[in-house]
Amino acid sequence: MAARGTTFAKQERDRAKKAKAALKRERREARDSDAPDEAPVPTTAGEGDVSPEELLRLVKELHDAYADERISLEDFEERKQELMARITV
Repeated sequence: MAARGTTFAKQERDRAKKAKAALKRERREARDSDAPDEAPVPTTAGEGDVSPEELLRLVKELHDAYADERISLEDFEERKQELMARITV
């Protein structure tokens, strides 16, 4: 009698192992890629003259922090108002 090939159950176990390994790898890569991206939220407090380039950079960082959900809408609006008040015309 001829030897049988792999059984369906064995193939199913192998597929499940590969799927589990792929999920684990994706979670690990997501965890590793998320950690370094945590940039601090820009501070808007302070008085004095700030260059227009610096203000634009702070506004961009503020928008990025809000887009990444590191700050709430209320904090975003408050800090944006503080920055806009520092613009000199």
